[in-house]
Amino acid sequence: MKFQKRVRASIKKHSLLSVGDRVLVAVSGGPDSVALLQALYELRQEFALHLEVAHLQHGIRGEEGREDARFVGELAESLNLPFHLKEMNLLEMKSAAAKGNLEAMAREARYQFFAAVARERKLGKIASAHTQDDQAETVLMWLLRGSGMKGLGGMAPIHTLNIPAGDSSKGIVIVRPLLELSKAEILEFLREKGVAYRVDRSNQDPSLLRNWIRLELIPRLKERIDPNLVARMSQDAEILRDEEVFLEELSRAELARIRNANGISRGLFLERPKAMQRRLLRLWIEEVRGHLRSIDFGHVEAILGFVRAGAPQGRLALPGGWEFIKEYGTLSLEKRSGRPKPPCYMYEYCPGADLKIREASITIHSRRIDQPASESPRTTMEAVFDAACLAERLTVRNFRRGDRFRPLGMDGHKKVKDLFIEKKVPSSVRPNWPLLSMGKEILWIPGYGRSELCKIGPQTRQVWHFRAVLSRD
Repeated sequence: MKFQKRVRASIKKHSLLSVGDRVLVAVSGGPDSVALLQALYELRQEFALHLEVAHLQHGIRGEEGREDARFVGELAESLNLPFHLKEMNLLEMKSAAAKGNLEAMAREARYQFFAAVARERKLGKIASAHTQDDQAETVLMWLLRGSGMKGLGGMAPIHTLNIPAGDSSKGIVIVRPLLELSKAEILEFLREKGVAYRVDRSNQDPSLLRNWIRLELIPRLKERIDPNLVARMSQDAEILRDEEVFLEELSRAELARIRNANGISRGLFLERPKAMQRRLLRLWIEEVRGHLRSIDFGHVEAILGFVRAGAPQGRLALPGGWEFIKEYGTLSLEKRSGRPKPPCYMYEYCPGADLKIREASITIHSRRIDQPASESPRTTMEAVFDAACLAERLTVRNFRRGDRFRPLGMDGHKKVKDLFIEKKVPSSVRPNWPLLSMGKEILWIPGYGRSELCKIGPQTRQVWHFRAVLSRD
């Protein structure tokens, strides 16, 4: 039969099923799902399939919904297949939650139920009855909502459920053997077989967007443009899905190139074309946040503008309590609620000892040298001072607002904040960075500058050599 050949061809083309697969068939009782069950049942010996049937009764349509459940149960029994039923009251759940889209809640409830059954029964795949017509509706719906290439690719013939980690549905594979077949082909198949099915009257309500697209928009487009519009849109969606997979692989490779331990390199990011920048941002945000919910085109464009222009440092708020952070050459993402308050610390320091500053992950070492001319700092993480000048108590503390010091070679004082800006010290680093002080005077800011005070001169007989080392706790 032509229908079975088409289903078999789709299964083989997209590797939807393998010999010996254990499959849960999602059956609503409508023509599409009944045709799917019948087709897989007839192919069960060829593929050595183990089939089971699941039906979720949402409690939305009253007695009609209960009749659907009974119908599917009887159908499964007639085929001698295990049947799994769950009944719930989705309207009450929506009322209790006081928010949410009923259609979206119903879809989520279905997949969670199917996944739970699949896990419990050790069924590796869930077969769903989406058709070529459903594909066209989905593509148009996403187009009207302003989707990008991923949305315009519609539904894939096979994919893994994308449910947050910890949910029982993680790792469950969805297959759609009827995605390349039209509604007309399905109805013809059922007529030839003499197989009964149920009709959901709620699918005739044009107030729902998908129903309006199916009942009004697509028929008018077919009449005006092309009677084969649905098949053409399905082909276009397949092309876009394949291109999306290719571009996704490129984006992941690019993200790996511009990523570092602290985030991503602003300079390398800006070298990429704008189209790639958008993809990199969405991919990176999804990896860090775990999802892209509430992130739309406007957010991505705002981030691009923020990265390109403005101050060298700053924060941009994102939905869900996240912030996009720019710190000179580094871009990062941070959960606002998880940002700890910078600590305020001060330690007395006795030269000759080691001082570990956990707040800054830095250890300060020092030693006394009797021949000043033989020792000089090799990096800004080292400093030497005239030992005779270090008469007062030394302390190591973190940066405070209003801090000033007298840089080496200058007569006046300079704000430490201005020094940090000149040296491009990230804002996240500044609050914890240690300052070596003597009384009220700052002697040394490891890595960034030292004071004019206690510098080495002709009269110097002994020096203290200080060295700051980044430590790993």
